[in-house]
Amino acid sequence: MTQATTQTTTVGGKLGVQSVRPSLTFEKGTADAVNFYVSLFPNSKVLSLLRSQGGAVPEGNVLHASFVLDGQEYTAFDGGPSFKFTEAFSFVATCETQKELDEIWARLTADGGEEGPCGWLKDRFGVSWQVVPRALGNMMSDPKSGNPAKVMEALLKMRKLDIATLERAYLSGA
Repeated sequence: MTQATTQTTTVGGKLGVQSVRPSLTFEKGTADAVNFYVSLFPNSKVLSLLRSQGGAVPEGNVLHASFVLDGQEYTAFDGGPSFKFTEAFSFVATCETQKELDEIWARLTADGGEEGPCGWLKDRFGVSWQVVPRALGNMMSDPKSGNPAKVMEALLKMRKLDIATLERAYLSGA
């Protein structure tokens, strides 16, 4: 009788794996969410979508979806009513201009999405997003050129972020 053995490969002391990617579990509506998300961003596409043919999982539910958003691969599936999203997971959409920020904000809050504070929102599928200007990271981390405390003060008063207001706050007292 032979005994099966399992070997784990390590590279530099770390486990070797093919890839690591986030997986989203929707209550329902995975296909709609995935198709919506890939329509928003360049370098995005649906790689695969497998639906149930019935049986243990209701017919038509998504068993597995694989998709790419702006070059990052994700998986998703319909998990049923016990699965709800929280703010503990969010996508971050980084925008160059106010026009880009306004457009993505409008599309994500449309059809049942809801605005939140400080550049956060929930889309109609219940997924949280942070829609932020690329310049925010620099404004928050460079006290030599501006005033990060004033940026935070301004940001805390906003829902959708306004780049010009954040920039004015950053330059005040610099």
